[in-house]
Amino acid sequence: MAANSVQQLRLRYTAVLKNFVASAQAFDILDTVPPQSEHQQRNDASRSLFVLDSSFNPPTAAHLKIAASALEEARPPSSRLLLLLATQNADKPSKPAWFEDRLVMMTKFAQDLRTHLQSLQLSELPEIDIGVTKNPYFVDKAAAIEESGRYAKDIEQVHLTGYDTLIRIFNPKYYPPTHTLQPLEPFLLRHRLRVTMRPDDEWGNREEQEDYLRQLAQGGREGDGAKREWADRIQLVQGRKAGDLPVSSTRARQAAQTKDELLAALVPESVASYVVSQNLYQE
Repeated sequence: MAANSVQQLRLRYTAVLKNFVASAQAFDILDTVPPQSEHQQRNDASRSLFVLDSSFNPPTAAHLKIAASALEEARPPSSRLLLLLATQNADKPSKPAWFEDRLVMMTKFAQDLRTHLQSLQLSELPEIDIGVTKNPYFVDKAAAIEESGRYAKDIEQVHLTGYDTLIRIFNPKYYPPTHTLQPLEPFLLRHRLRVTMRPDDEWGNREEQEDYLRQLAQGGREGDGAKREWADRIQLVQGRKAGDLPVSSTRARQAAQTKDELLAALVPESVASYVVSQNLYQE
């Protein structure tokens, strides 16, 4: 993408993001990759909507692996992907990259993801939506997507998360005023979670993470308002293997700040080019 085109894309995102923030909408789709004409119909054949909800600060190779794994398993056109950015986040500040820069990086990430999937010889490539929400909490984001009318009413949302996010989702403190897990029930009746395991010192080994789901299935969280059958709506999948390079947005920002060549291994190629060209994360 030429430099002028990149700047035009950034300016467009600045404008549409400003309109979204000023509107009463809780969720909107700002773009689709590949681009769709104004009168083009959205793909109504999709039965599953994979939702990758992140701060994308920046999008990383780990994000790409999570999304590619889910899409390769499901196969388009039965599925599409939504990259979702919260303009109000419950836990993280909006810096150091502006939201419009993140939206550009999300678009570039989507292009790199489709190129990667093409290399896997998928017969069809998925459409990827670039979306934003004002809701900071998981269940509210899912409800806003469902109520937006932008997707078929019977489409199943499959939220792609890491194990650390699963722990936050099942933390009662995020569900005032009762602080129970009952608000999760409408979501888990209709939708699912696909959780990438994250074995490390902080989150435990693979067996401990699998045991967390077993405890849920055996009624270990009923005191918090959880139901045993919810475990059937949660899929644990293999994460980083021993010896793999640890990848995170934090490490990518540090590499960008120090101009470390490691950045190229931490984020997709087009994202890395944008980070370098725009001197992101230098302050």
